[in-house]
Formats: sequence, C-alpha cells, structure tokens
Amino acid sequence: MSDPKNMSVEEKRELLKKMLLQKSQAGAAPATKPAAAPAPKPVQKEIRPENYDFSRFPEIVAHAQQFGQLQTLGIKNPYFRVNETITNNRTRIEGREMLSFSSYNYLGLSGDARVSQAAKDAIDKYGTSVSASRVATGEKPLHQELEREIADLIGTEDAIVFVGGHATNVTTVGHLMRPQDLIVFDELSHNSIMEGAVLSGARRIPFPHEDAEALDRILTENRGQYERCLITIEGVYSMDGDIADLPAFIAVKKKHKALLMVDEAHSMGVLGEHGCGLREHFNANAADVDLWMGTFSKSFASCGGYIAGSRALVNYMKYTTPGFLYSVGISPANAAAALAAARLFKQEPWRAQKLRRNAGLFVRLCKENGLDTGISNGTAVVPVIIRQSAHALVLAHRLFEAGINVQPILYPAVADSESRLRFFITCDHTEEELASTAIKVAELLAVIRKELH
Repeated sequence: MSDPKNMSVEEKRELLKKMLLQKSQAGAAPATKPAAAPAPKPVQKEIRPENYDFSRFPEIVAHAQQFGQLQTLGIKNPYFRVNETITNNRTRIEGREMLSFSSYNYLGLSGDARVSQAAKDAIDKYGTSVSASRVATGEKPLHQELEREIADLIGTEDAIVFVGGHATNVTTVGHLMRPQDLIVFDELSHNSIMEGAVLSGARRIPFPHEDAEALDRILTENRGQYERCLITIEGVYSMDGDIADLPAFIAVKKKHKALLMVDEAHSMGVLGEHGCGLREHFNANAADVDLWMGTFSKSFASCGGYIAGSRALVNYMKYTTPGFLYSVGISPANAAAALAAARLFKQEPWRAQKLRRNAGLFVRLCKENGLDTGISNGTAVVPVIIRQSAHALVLAHRLFEAGINVQPILYPAVADSESRLRFFITCDHTEEELASTAIKVAELLAVIRKELH
C-alpha cells in the first residue's frame, strides 16, 4: 500500500471507500441468521372500578369498616377532637374543662408567655412566612440562632433545621443512604424512619427491640456486603416510653464501622439533668453519634425538626437534601418559639425533673391499681396496655365522659394484641390528677372487661 502522505486526492478517496465498505461488511449480520420473532402484544387487563374510584379502593373500604366498630360499640369517634384552648395538663373540648393526657406539651412551654411573646415579636419583625427556601431568599437570622442553639444543646459542631419533623427523617435517611447500602433499624422504629429507608432503596433489616446483641449478630453476617451501614434507634420510644441503651449501640456501631442515628423526638427536653436529652442522660460523647435527630413539636413548643452532627455533614445537607433545598424555611414564629423554649428548658431544669417525677409516680400508681404499663421507664410516654381493641376504645370513651382525655392506640399503629391507651405526662400534672386518673382507669377497665367478656 502506498504511503498516504504521497497519495493523490483521488487515491485517498478510493482508499476511504474501501475502508468504509470493509467496515460495513464486517458488521453485517450473516445472511443465514433468522429474523427476530415479533414481540408479543401485552395482555390487556380489565380496568376495574376499584382501581379508578377512590370509594372502592380496598384499603379505603377496610378503613371505613374499621371505623364502623365505633357505631357498633355505641361510642363517638375519639380522633380529631377539637381542643378549644392551650393544651397542657388541662384542656377544653366541646365546652367542657378536662384533664388532658394527649398533649406533647411535656414541659408546659407551649402557652408560656415568654415563648408566645418571642413568636409574636418574630412575626412583627419577619412576617408569618419566610416566603422562600432558605437557600434562595428565605434565610433569617432566627434560623442560624436556632441551629447554633441546637448544636450547643447536644454538643455537636452544627445543626440543620427542617420545616417538618416527619419529613426530617424521611428526607435525611432517603438522601444519605443508597441502594448499595444497609439500614438496620429497631423493629419499633417510627414510621418516618421506615419511609426514609424505603425511599433510599437500601437493604433494610430490623433487629429485635432494644437488642444490641442481636444487632451485633446481624452486622457480623451482613455488614461486609454493603458500602455504608446506618443503625437507627430512638432516644425514647413513642409507643412504649422506654429509653434506648445508647452506650451499647455506640459500641456496636464502632465495632462494625457503621453510622448511628438517634431520633430524639420524645427524649430531648425530657432526659438529662437539664433536659438536654439522651447524650446528657448517659454523659456520652456527642461525636459518637453521627446523626442526632429531633422534633420541635414536643418539648420545644413549636413545629419542625432538626439534624445535628458534624459541620461537613450539615454543610452538605444544606445544599443537597431535597426536603430542605426544595422546601420553604421554617416560619419566623416557629423558629422563635423553638429558640425561646430551648433556652428556657436549659435555664429551668426543674421542668424536666418534675416531668420525670410525675411519670415515675404515674407508672407506680398504675401498677398499684393492677394496670399494665409495659416497659415504660419514667419518661413522658406511659402506655396502659389493654390488649383488646374494643376494650381500649370503650375505655377511652368512658374516660372522656368522666372528664379525662386520653387516646386509644390501635392497629396498625401497634399490633392488635398490644392495643393500649397512651398517656402523655407533663410537668404541669399534679399528684392529685395522676392519682385520681390511675384509680379511674382501673375502675372503668374492670367494669368494661365484665361487660364485654
């Protein structure tokens, strides 16, 4: 073959044609190869009404049937009752003054004049909404003050505040974990953790409630197959009121080089000498937990959520987490209320201390009256386990008639055999209120069990 450098234009054209022809022939399918069979046509399914008419969706029909029990039992719907005033240890419903055990107002700071004034001042200065995502033009000085306060409470480098508590878990877990990762969670984890785990696409494995040894065995068998591994626990469990054994889970996390997330929705403001949560309760090193999560709707007398952790984590989340980046910032009033409450429960540790004394007293009084409080451990959450849904519904109804508002917890929130009334204890409850309630619950339950035997 001639040197291409010395070829004429015509020779170069001929050479190019030959090369293209050879390439075309080399890639052509053999003449004897049979033609591909045509793809089968998809089978057309009948579109039934239960797939386009909401009223016929099987789950909606089942939901309606479940509430039909109320009519059968002759009781009012115990849900969505309208509380007509500030709710702490007392409330007003349908014009009646009642004892309340259905409020997250653990420290009595929702309705506290100082917290309310902080919210009013924030509205006067910044309006009722920040009117944008924070990364755009929604950033206010209150946001940064609140995040510094949260980080200081827990002892972390930084914190990020979200507009909703449930959304905090969903977007954080869903964003940080990936399909090639593993999430191992306590079997009694909150729905928000589960939803975030599903969103992430990671493999999900539950471990028996509060069983660090079982968690260790699961990670020994599975950790090496995944890149990242996240362990999720709660500070205080919202259905049972027991406290997580933080040191045991930190040890497992370190052994298996995993990440640890603690949901403190019901433990921040409740545990610790100053109400600073699980870290203070165990005198733990805050850096041993990678993700400290909490909500503002309980002890903080507000609404929203937060993640506290390292500065690198928080900075990354502020620029990338969907539930933060694409959501409006927390309102001025909510930010100011949470900030004021956080400062108050540090300045007034008697609130958390009195709450725990009240809770311990109520557990003792319930047990003395033959009631089953499960594994509740002197926190703001005290279940009275009934074990039959009908009994729980009727008991809640009769207590309401007697001037005590407490919610029944039924399937699917708990297993049907674990139906219960869930009492939220506050620092505002008096000893007399707790004692009279324990006695009344026991008396009414005994009557109901005879009637519905």
